Amino acid sequence: MGNGMGGKLDPELLRRLLRAKDRMDAASHEAWPVSRLAEVGCVSPAHFARSFKDAFGLPPHRYLLTRRIERATALLRETDVPITDIAFQTGWQSLGTFGRTFRDVTGESPGDFRAREQLAPHAREVVPGCYLSAANRPGLTIAVSEKRRREVDAKVDASAMSEEMEAP
Repeated sequence: MGNGMGGKLDPELLRRLLRAKDRMDAASHEAWPVSRLAEVGCVSPAHFARSFKDAFGLPPHRYLLTRRIERATALLRETDVPITDIAFQTGWQSLGTFGRTFRDVTGESPGDFRAREQLAPHAREVVPGCYLSAANRPGLTIAVSEKRRREVDAKVDASAMSEEMEAP
């Protein structure tokens, strides 16, 4: 077993992983617990999760989150659909979870993102869609909760450092 870059996955297993990934892509708004994906891939949930990460570089949940954020950013940029509707259309169960996750991943709220993108329209029609997708793909190399924890730790370190500098 290895990753898609250097190691070799069994071609039949890779086909099954791709089938599950395609199903997620086609219906990213649906719930995709590992058990459901494993059924599509005809393997155990633990084996599916390990193999998926080896093949595609991200755990299945994080891959799905990436797809949902990509779809939400496209809808925010290109439509006037209310943000609440976008949240539910892209698979979130609550507006709060969508807003928090969107901000954690993109660095801005859905409303701020829409306002910025619609205020200054870019010449997107001259850029091939595959390049736009790649450029706008969220960088989820670490879990959102880990990213949030690191930001909190950085703020705590910064405030401790400023307190030390103020001390006589």
